[in-house]
Amino acid sequence: MKRFLPLYLAVLGALLLWTAWPVSPFTLLIFVAWVPLLWIESQLTSVKKFFGLAYLHMFLWNILTTWWIWYASEPGALGAFFANSLIMCIPWLLFHMTKKRWGTWIGYSSLIIYWIAFEYLHHNWELSWPWLTLGNSFATHPEWVQWYEFSGTAGGSIWVLLSNILVFAALYEFKKNGRSRAYTYSIAGWMAVIIIPLLSSFLLLQSERKKSQAELSKADDNVVVVQPNINPYTEKFSTDIISQVEKLILWSEKQMDDYTTLVVWPETAIPAQAWESDIKQTEFYNLIWNFLRRHPRANLLTGMDSYKNYGSDKSKATPTARFDAAMGTYYDAFNTAAFMAVDSSIQLYHKAKLVPGAESLPSFLNFMSSWFEHFGGMSGTLGRESEQKVFVPWDQHFKPAPIICYESIYGDYVAGFVRRGATILTVITNDGWWKNTPGYKQHMNYARLRAIETRKWVARSANTGISCFIDPLGNVIDPQAWDTTASIKLAIPVNTRETFFVKHGDILSPAFTVIALALILGNFLAWFWLKIFRKKFPALQS
Repeated sequence: MKRFLPLYLAVLGALLLWTAWPVSPFTLLIFVAWVPLLWIESQLTSVKKFFGLAYLHMFLWNILTTWWIWYASEPGALGAFFANSLIMCIPWLLFHMTKKRWGTWIGYSSLIIYWIAFEYLHHNWELSWPWLTLGNSFATHPEWVQWYEFSGTAGGSIWVLLSNILVFAALYEFKKNGRSRAYTYSIAGWMAVIIIPLLSSFLLLQSERKKSQAELSKADDNVVVVQPNINPYTEKFSTDIISQVEKLILWSEKQMDDYTTLVVWPETAIPAQAWESDIKQTEFYNLIWNFLRRHPRANLLTGMDSYKNYGSDKSKATPTARFDAAMGTYYDAFNTAAFMAVDSSIQLYHKAKLVPGAESLPSFLNFMSSWFEHFGGMSGTLGRESEQKVFVPWDQHFKPAPIICYESIYGDYVAGFVRRGATILTVITNDGWWKNTPGYKQHMNYARLRAIETRKWVARSANTGISCFIDPLGNVIDPQAWDTTASIKLAIPVNTRETFFVKHGDILSPAFTVIALALILGNFLAWFWLKIFRKKFPALQS
């Protein structure tokens, strides 16, 4: 039994993380979920054995929590399971080596530093997959993390790790010395770490609730959100496009009135593949222009597939451009959000945060492009926007941030829309690819954190659900059930204030990354001194 204890603990740790993750009701377990892996690390001296158990732990956690990715992309799922688990081991291995060299105080502090640096990397490189950012674990309990308006999810990740380290310290000390002074300090420290953020959140909640109620009482213009419920596997890209557009218009007009100034349709709501220069002449859009003429106050924000033609000159094309031999032209394909008004004006935004495997292939994996294409990925990566864009209507009222699907899990990126003037967050998504699994529920709840970070209203249009509104406190309003057709309406106030997080962005993660690099450099210099320099100059040992 004792021989297999580390193995059992690795499995237990993965189960605890899975059980604590949204949309489970056992979120409190996140404050102790890392304790089994911390215990394993304290008992093993072999880096290889620790790596093996850490990898098993991460692999099980990834599969148990995000198994539903398989429905959308087999290669994407395999990458998330195998590669993501491997990457997650790196901060733990660095922590293990740092603790051995510099002792417990620096060692356990380094675990927090390395992990936050890892999450920062995972938000900003080509193989980005920040779904399991620890701060996301509180998505179903926004009342606990109202202080995300200052720290973003990085603060939540620090909260989780610090809590687990203090619980482990208390257990370790109790096993070694019983109810010692160190044990008492660890317990007291853990209680303070839990209570102080919760109390701060409670006080912020009272203040923000008063502001939200005051703003809501002044709201006149409303937003209409449509959930068309068109199956992406059997209907969306194989049935008549005109009938799909007619359905979207029908359900929009069921809710619209004279005060409707914004209508939101989901990602790729219009599955017609259109050249961006010819959208106004494309027959499928005639229905939309007629719809807007009937409602001249309303603007439409919708998802679509669009293409941009660069001609035959390769020097004018982007690195993501494809070549059509029949036409002799280079072009980009985009996952696009379009903003349309009654005057036939069109504003476009191209999705910038692309899903690895399903929408993009990192440049260092280009040799695998044929394999990804075979398993449902793209034959080439989609084109992407270089920066956030905010849609500006003729009346300067609702200035929506066009957040497309996966982008809504990037807190700092979403805050960038608000820095550019967005007064409402609109999330358009097609979560139907994941079928009826925890994936679409997790995705909706993550948007609650974006509302808190920016203190902006969220209008969320999801093809098959969950469409809803989310207030600046993270409360979900009028959520629509999965696999139903629906449209909803709400009068929403406009506020132009900016939170600390919006003004300054995520300042914790870059700072911790700099410290992490300094620690890594310090470890290397110490190794170099002991293993190389002192061997060449033995006289210095005295």
